[in-house]
Amino acid sequence: MAPAATDSADASLWSADAQDIARRLGASPEGLTSSEAAERLRTFGRNALEDRASTGPLRLLWRQFESPLVLILVFGAGVAFALRDWTEATIILAIVLGSTALGFAQEFHASRAIAALRQRMALKSRVMRDGVVRETPAAEIVPGDTVLLSAGNLVPADGRILEAQDFLVSEASLTGEPFPVEKRPGNVGASAPLAARSNFAFAGSSVRSGAARVLVTTTGGNTAFGAVAARLREREPETAFVRGLRRFGYLLLRVTVLLVLFVLIINQLLGRPFLESLLFSVALAVGMSPELLPAIVSVTLSAGARAMAEEGVLVRRLDAIENLGGIDLICTDKTGTLTEGAVALQDALDVDGAPSDRVLALAYVNAAFETGIENPLDQAIKVACEARQQSLAGWRKLDEIPYDFQRKRLTIVAETASDAPVIITKGAFNETLAICTEVEISGAPAPLDEARRANLSERYRAFGSSGLRALALATRACSKQADYSKDDERDMRLVGFLTFVDPLKADARATIDALKTAGVSVKIITGDNRYVAAHVASGLGLDVDAVSTGEAVSAAKGGALIPLAERTQLFAEVDPQQKERIVKALQQNGHVVGFIGDGVNDAPALYAADVGISV
Repeated sequence: MAPAATDSADASLWSADAQDIARRLGASPEGLTSSEAAERLRTFGRNALEDRASTGPLRLLWRQFESPLVLILVFGAGVAFALRDWTEATIILAIVLGSTALGFAQEFHASRAIAALRQRMALKSRVMRDGVVRETPAAEIVPGDTVLLSAGNLVPADGRILEAQDFLVSEASLTGEPFPVEKRPGNVGASAPLAARSNFAFAGSSVRSGAARVLVTTTGGNTAFGAVAARLREREPETAFVRGLRRFGYLLLRVTVLLVLFVLIINQLLGRPFLESLLFSVALAVGMSPELLPAIVSVTLSAGARAMAEEGVLVRRLDAIENLGGIDLICTDKTGTLTEGAVALQDALDVDGAPSDRVLALAYVNAAFETGIENPLDQAIKVACEARQQSLAGWRKLDEIPYDFQRKRLTIVAETASDAPVIITKGAFNETLAICTEVEISGAPAPLDEARRANLSERYRAFGSSGLRALALATRACSKQADYSKDDERDMRLVGFLTFVDPLKADARATIDALKTAGVSVKIITGDNRYVAAHVASGLGLDVDAVSTGEAVSAAKGGALIPLAERTQLFAEVDPQQKERIVKALQQNGHVVGFIGDGVNDAPALYAADVGISV
């Protein structure tokens, strides 16, 4: 029997014991049987997000007739046929059909292109079935399945971590955080936000290193990913351009109806035949209709869509083009939109905060000789050193003490032909400082007393307040021996820091300046922490004096959000629904709002904006 359906908002999925969750889902270490999986697939449906009906050909075709202007013209063509005015009727129908065909062809082409992209992104996952590991289409994964994940995999469904070995996952698409996060078995509090659920893997995230066994708890629309997508299945909001056309169409319709009634009444008062008066009134209405307006709009917007396609921009809805020209305010995500969405080494610093070639050289030896967990920080060090033509010539690796999540350190033992072996340790600041008894100041050792510990801790906190991630680097000379262990990580000398950043895109500052010159205001809305967000905003020349967080947005009920959204240029630590609220508040204040984003966490705001731009 299939278990009861679970939902991504069920706090017990991450707060209860994993064994209790497994019993509730009817899971076993050998995985589900094929028959159980088939039954659950029928019960829960495919592990896929439901496509909105609006993307279907018939829906796209019907959308072309939703304008009151088009309906007036169709009615006018019918009247012309009734009056046997074949020329007028043919011209009107040709204009309507031509306009409709242009709009339909452009939007249908865009829908097909998007569908093709989705098809290419179809996943397969390794799943325990009938006691063996099988490659299974992600769409056929069901609650109760056990999925095996390793570096490079995309997480196919939400699930509880059963086992993990050095398991790092990138959740940037969901949380906006560019750095991978550690996942491990255990329980977390029921009130923990998504970003703090360290025992849970989420659909849409990607595995950066390590391996894990994950018990699938929710699939398809019940996942956290699906909860965001569900908001997108609601009726699409009208763009400002469509609202304007609709209002103009209804105004014209009201004027036409009133004029027809007025002419009909006057003719009746003058004693003229009713049928003749009616036909004259309708003919007058047809004559007032702007037959060429829909065609002109479609031809103009289609030309714009083709021009944008040549620049690599796919336009899903033609009316968005007109809105694009009317935008007076752009809201943008940070990670992957303004920044590269990747980690880069910013500085190698000594303990006094000055740039240090020695720290960089030792960090390169540590990162280049590391053979364990592949992680973006080591990759960033190697890329930076290779760009500066740093050399490992003369260095020889003797041993390695791999990184683990308890020590939070990686140690390499290496030597040169002329020097004794050295132990080089790189890791989290507190854990690395704990094994140090000295610091290196101007190339000479100095005791690591309490005052120096306090100063170093303050410097480390300053890195975080500046939006940087920092690692500590320590070393000591040692004697040559057969092998080395964690016990050799002692009596170390702290030599400096390595700071990392998600760098701005090369053209980000120029783009922001160009928007300002064009009279378009820019606001940053990100899920990342306030210090990182402020660092990025400062680099773009934006005002960061007043930063509003998700907590402030949550506290601003009803109309109180409108003035907050208007005066704030930088929002940080906001969730997807809060991004959507901010966009809607700005629209209520009369702005035509564009939103630029690249992740699932941006989807509600992209959908709510007058123009959503996905990069």
